Amino acid sequence: MLVAMEKKENDKRKYAEEIVRQLKSVGFEAYFVGGCVRDFVQGIVPGDYDIVTSALPDKIISLFPHTADIGAKFGVVAVINDGYSYEVATFRRDDIYKDGRRPSQIHFSTAREDVLRRDFTINGLLMDPVTGQIIDYVDGRADIENKIIRTIGNSEKRFNEDYLRMLRAVRFAANLNYEIEPATKKAIEINAAKIKQISAERLQEEISKILARPGARRGFELMAQTGILQEILPEIERLRGVEQPPRFHPEGDVWQHTLMMLELLQNKGNSDENMSLAWAALLHDAGKALTRTEDENGVHFYGHVQRGEEIAENIMQRLRFSRARSETVLNLIHYHMVFMNVHKMRPGRLKRFLRMPDFNLHLELNRLDCLASHGMLDNYEFCRDQLQKLVVEDLYPPRLLNGNDLITLGYVPGKIIGNILEALENEQLEGRIKTKQEAREFVEANWKK
Repeated sequence: MLVAMEKKENDKRKYAEEIVRQLKSVGFEAYFVGGCVRDFVQGIVPGDYDIVTSALPDKIISLFPHTADIGAKFGVVAVINDGYSYEVATFRRDDIYKDGRRPSQIHFSTAREDVLRRDFTINGLLMDPVTGQIIDYVDGRADIENKIIRTIGNSEKRFNEDYLRMLRAVRFAANLNYEIEPATKKAIEINAAKIKQISAERLQEEISKILARPGARRGFELMAQTGILQEILPEIERLRGVEQPPRFHPEGDVWQHTLMMLELLQNKGNSDENMSLAWAALLHDAGKALTRTEDENGVHFYGHVQRGEEIAENIMQRLRFSRARSETVLNLIHYHMVFMNVHKMRPGRLKRFLRMPDFNLHLELNRLDCLASHGMLDNYEFCRDQLQKLVVEDLYPPRLLNGNDLITLGYVPGKIIGNILEALENEQLEGRIKTKQEAREFVEANWKK
């Protein structure tokens, strides 16, 4: 697998270099730009390659056999080579931005002007992959060496060109473990309320990148410090200062508990499963801010799971998540407190619990939840041990009777057939019925024909 990954990385770079070579061979300037150059400077293998060139979009399209128009009016064409897609953009400068996202008009220009319109200095480096030369118009190398996130030019202007850049600054600082330069951070604080003007889909994507990549905890701490969290996820902001009983939560309030879980995610990656787990970790206790009560017996959060599901559903609708993602996350929240009862469950109910869809995610959420609080993993280990002991037939016992068998016994087709089959399966899960004869006797003893 490692060899295959290395080949993929080598092929990806090789094809990107071929695009640059071909553009240069017919007289155009062409460079790698942005994150891939930053990765090269840091000694990291890039995951993607973006290319800028003096060639106009129609010339790019004519030079390469497989292309896609993904924004030709903004000078961007996708060049496709052996299944890999590369964004190739013409050097440009932008007119004023009227909507906090796109320029009103663009003008094709020079490499230097193209760099000066970009967001952060660390993303403003150009690299000629043929010679290895790096061109730096914005002191980006110094900021990479000093681990600083700084806008190119005036911070307020950069953020008002595209409000999402404020959240991207937080994401880069979190993912790369950099500091946000003071003037840049101050501009985020001043303009934080404008982030709500960004589309739900773009917000969802950027927050997910914070959750799924290194530094998730720090990302949310920075969102809180700059005021962005209050604007886009006020339900999470409300968790700050919601105190919990120290006996079960020595880590502190619900906010600290949530941050610890994000820290424990340990960059599991942005697969579907890991993304659902990350969002569940963020939202699992969202209901506690609205359900906290205190009496002579201590602090209580009665009904926090149900309220948490409602809050999570609202957030996921607001951020335009898919139905499948929402259902997975809501199920994780719904069952996260059930683990405290696993030792007391009857065999049948325990087996149904263990065979739930995505149980590996339920189990991992429980582990994170416990490690971020009291640290006791007895329920987690009990479930894991049960799964190791049980075989597939224990969790999914083969049917001893089917619908046709019940009709042959004299039962009328309808709802009763389903009820009988469900009851039979439960008896099997409990271990009380093991043969067809026992199944027939159980049915005839409990249902009239």
